[in-house]
Amino acid sequence: MRHRFLPRGKGGLYGWEQARSFAAVIVVEGLFDVATLWQAGCSNAVAALGAHLNRTQMAQLCDGEPHWVYLCLDGDEAGQAAAHILLGKLRRAGVQARRLELPDGHDPNSFFCAGAAAADFQRLLDRARP
Repeated sequence: MRHRFLPRGKGGLYGWEQARSFAAVIVVEGLFDVATLWQAGCSNAVAALGAHLNRTQMAQLCDGEPHWVYLCLDGDEAGQAAAHILLGKLRRAGVQARRLELPDGHDPNSFFCAGAAAADFQRLLDRARP
């Protein structure tokens, strides 16, 4: 199924070529976040390089391939507000999307730096909300 999001210019998801073959993709905000998730074994993580998705990034996630998209934006108020908006956009585009809630305002990098393990992150994925 093709969607109305057409790529314009630069600015795709960082790590998309590696992650696009997975059935689930984890979208984070920054490079430290994606690097931390890669080190934790989540090769399906990509970075949007911000809390919003541009047209190119939306086109990547809406490429017609069946992907589950997990939004793992910063746990602060701004990150969660952006995740809520993006969740709606992705779902309207026909993408199955869920939102992770990181504890205590963490971002993915600080979550692991505070002592979390891959199993802790997996529990967050399992509890992700639509």
